[in-house]
Amino acid sequence: MPGKNIKMLAGKPLLQYTADAAKAATLLSRVVLSSDDDAIIGVARNCGIDVPFKRPAHLATDGAPTLPAIQHAVQYLEEKEGEVYDAVCLLQPTSPMRPQGLIDACIRHFISTGADSLVTVVPVPHEYNPHWVFEPNALGFLKIATGEEKIITRRQELPPAYIRDGCVYITNTSVLMQENSLYGSRIAWYQTNPEHQVNIDSPADWALAEQTIEKAFKHATIHTNTKS
Repeated sequence: MPGKNIKMLAGKPLLQYTADAAKAATLLSRVVLSSDDDAIIGVARNCGIDVPFKRPAHLATDGAPTLPAIQHAVQYLEEKEGEVYDAVCLLQPTSPMRPQGLIDACIRHFISTGADSLVTVVPVPHEYNPHWVFEPNALGFLKIATGEEKIITRRQELPPAYIRDGCVYITNTSVLMQENSLYGSRIAWYQTNPEHQVNIDSPADWALAEQTIEKAFKHATIHTNTKS
């Protein structure tokens, strides 16, 4: 969806939802936008977001991975402005529905666990649990995707499974720069409300966001982790 980051969603640009959530967080030292698009940069500045640089063109293509863009930002801030950060929090505009306090709660949990990274997640419905997922083997027969020999027959015995919801990513800077990874080996997690899970990538996603955003923000709640 070209231009989606500044397209109007329920009365304001999509980017503004993330900008407002970031500015409301008390534990973020600095909020920076990385983009090569002048229109997006203009909207970000109108939202009160700092844009100290323009992302290089080779890091701004549709197929460009996220990690090099984050590394470029970290390197720029260190070399050009002398700022060094312990960790980086990635907030993607395409996940606009973050309840109040979520970012700070994730940062606190990340710090308390001593993890390499943290991702926000939502539970996988039991029917899609990886222990119930099959894939074809070399002979054309099905095998359990987890590699187990016997399938778990009772839903109650399935271990919890989660998927990333795209709301918050936090990574230790040394993991980003030295290990060349967004995750590292110790990944903490913070469970969010599935009602807020809207990752906008298509017109259908946009329609879903328009239908649910008012309800999500009126009844926003934060789930508390039981483990990481």
